[in-house]
Amino acid sequence: MPSGLCVGMDVGKRALDVNAYGSAEVRRFSNAVEGWGKLIAWLKELAPALVVMEASGGYERNAFKALAEAGLAVAVVNPQRVRKFAQAMGILAKTDTIDARVIAHFADVVRPTPQLPPTEDEERLAALVERRRQLVVNLTAKKNRLSTCLASLKDDIQEHIEYLEEHILKLEDEIQALIVLDPDRQARAERIDSVPGIGPVTASTMVAELPELGKLNRQQIAALVGVAPFNKDSGKKHGKRKTTGGRAGVRRTLYLATLSASIHNPVIRPHYQSLLKRGKEKKVALVACMRKMLTIVNAMVRKGEMWQYSQNP
Repeated sequence: MPSGLCVGMDVGKRALDVNAYGSAEVRRFSNAVEGWGKLIAWLKELAPALVVMEASGGYERNAFKALAEAGLAVAVVNPQRVRKFAQAMGILAKTDTIDARVIAHFADVVRPTPQLPPTEDEERLAALVERRRQLVVNLTAKKNRLSTCLASLKDDIQEHIEYLEEHILKLEDEIQALIVLDPDRQARAERIDSVPGIGPVTASTMVAELPELGKLNRQQIAALVGVAPFNKDSGKKHGKRKTTGGRAGVRRTLYLATLSASIHNPVIRPHYQSLLKRGKEKKVALVACMRKMLTIVNAMVRKGEMWQYSQNP
């Protein structure tokens, strides 16, 4: 096991609760500029090998960036992983202090890979992609409401729909402008977009929210997105394989692209039809096709290639 001190951090809107593994003490710092400065000074005295914090709805973002830019090795992890770790250790209670100690223990055992802070453009791109996703959800809700609302409200709702559609188009223009600013991002987007069934929205989402694309193997990238099936076998019992976790935004976008690819893509379409003929449920077949699509795109980005009809991951 790698050596070196690990530090766990429970992130809240206003405070950061921090524990150095092996110590009973949990220190609290403000989740603001002044608090980050004091935290960094304390951590530099400790010289930890790794600092781990949970993703906390965006409240962790600025603290992570401050620590990473100060030269500390920092990893942000899915809170579900930490909760399951705590349950496995028999820790059912949940407070900020307990969570900080649990995260420190998790960090020492698991040693997640540190991450680099995003650049200003990368941060902006990810925020724009997420904002577009939020507006699309809102737009869909408005369109559904339009068909059942009172006649006297139709004009008002239609006006809101037109506003949302216009704003989404502006966001898409800004997203594309940010992508073409960086030659590497633009090249990745063009390779992804060249796959039949994938369009600019899916390409920009994968560029913004899946920077690991092309850097991991097929199993790792599938698990990261949440389309890797996991066994549930025990003795003679063979349970249903299920996918779990992963990056929900990327997965939703990839699902829609796969629906299109199951009709138009010359590799995905026969694969999908073959799975259905073998008795697979439509949803199961689509998830399998999502995994195949992702594997193909991952290989293309890694090799620096555009789509070819004979793609074979």
